[in-house]
Amino acid sequence: MTSSKRHIVLVGGGITGLSTAYYLQAEIRKQNLPYQITLLESSHRLGGKIETIYRDGFVMERGPDSFLERKPSAKQLAVDLGLEEELVRNETGQAYILHHNKLEPIPDGAVMGVPTKLTPFARTGLISLLGKARAAADLLLPRVKQNHEQDQSVGYYFRNRLGDEVVDHIIEPLLSGVYAGNIDKMSLQTTFPQFAELGRQNRSLILGMKKMRPAKPPSEKAKGIFFTLKRGLGSLIDALETQLTDVHIQTGVSVQQITKKEEEYLLTLHNGDTLTADALVMTTPYPIAKNILNEVKSLQPLPLPATSVATVIFAFPQEAVTLSKPGTGFLIPKTEDYQITACTWTHLKWPHTTPAGKVLIRCYVGRAGDQAIVEQPDEVIQNIALQDMRRIFPITSGPEFAYVTRWHHAMSQFAVGHLEWLARTRHTLTTQYPGVFLAGSSYAGSGIPDCIDQGKQAVQDVLDYL
Repeated sequence: MTSSKRHIVLVGGGITGLSTAYYLQAEIRKQNLPYQITLLESSHRLGGKIETIYRDGFVMERGPDSFLERKPSAKQLAVDLGLEEELVRNETGQAYILHHNKLEPIPDGAVMGVPTKLTPFARTGLISLLGKARAAADLLLPRVKQNHEQDQSVGYYFRNRLGDEVVDHIIEPLLSGVYAGNIDKMSLQTTFPQFAELGRQNRSLILGMKKMRPAKPPSEKAKGIFFTLKRGLGSLIDALETQLTDVHIQTGVSVQQITKKEEEYLLTLHNGDTLTADALVMTTPYPIAKNILNEVKSLQPLPLPATSVATVIFAFPQEAVTLSKPGTGFLIPKTEDYQITACTWTHLKWPHTTPAGKVLIRCYVGRAGDQAIVEQPDEVIQNIALQDMRRIFPITSGPEFAYVTRWHHAMSQFAVGHLEWLARTRHTLTTQYPGVFLAGSSYAGSGIPDCIDQGKQAVQDVLDYL
């Protein structure tokens, strides 16, 4: 660069890279700093896993469809971008878990599968009498002494307190819907640190969760806990791209290698061009970042590879589908003989997405240890999803249209010990490549708010470094 301004390069144009660019631009303006920003994205579109399709009045998401309200950074970003009036909260409704080919309601009061109301749990058909007795033993078991620094798997933690049935029939499908992973290898400290803390503070997990659950007047209708945007999450990406007026964005540009040159970094691009940077934020998945940073010694691979998944969106005329239960969708445990792992009745959960007289359904396939279906042709995946759905509720005709989306190695798996791996990885970069920072779904949570939070932290890291 010939300019006297210091150059910050962001590698990756998903939500992490874009939110980093947005808040970095704001700080540079606010402090009148002599810095310039370049954002490089290897594909020809921005947004990463966020991609919205518009067709015939439908608003459809290929990737994530919403974000949690309790993690405030995503809602705040929408507000900062002037999209507050576009925010839509999900409709609440009964969610189900398939058990022996029957849709059973998730028990009222269950928080991530942990029962906080005993009567609905006692009546559920998801758990046998023996399984319910084993779960109730949590009320009597002694407190488990835990080292604050010691990690354990999510599966081990819940099995120890509530038994195998509650884990396999309720907790596993709920958590697999988020991570598409093996909960018996998944880090509790990384994915659900609040449960680890709950276990340290309370003798009983059930009673501890019950204390944390806010009281709600019986007459008050439950509010949805998720937000999206009226025109889909793609409108968040569009607003970011429009408002990044001080950022030089290049799409279709991939970085092949980063080399340290005294106080600067030399980026070699796929076409042989080069770029220099004073600081870098790598927001690509870690395996890509590690390959680009191949000169950095001691960078270790992720303990568990990311999982590949696929989604199928179906649009039907209303008369073609008879939903057997009122609600918003269902989950399928790996103990059931089905290829789909979950199904959202999108037209009921997000009514604004679907024209009157139509039904919009989204199915999910692929999970840790069972990813072969993701590589099947679109028609095969569609047919499998339709066959599985027809075993659960009547569908009398084919869809008006369908979309299959594959996400290869996209669902990060946070293995036991992930935080220690992350600390070592960041220490290696600090000592060997100072000024190069990692952020994104491979590191500290993969939800949209988690990625935005990491982007904000990367802004602070870069400014402190420079």
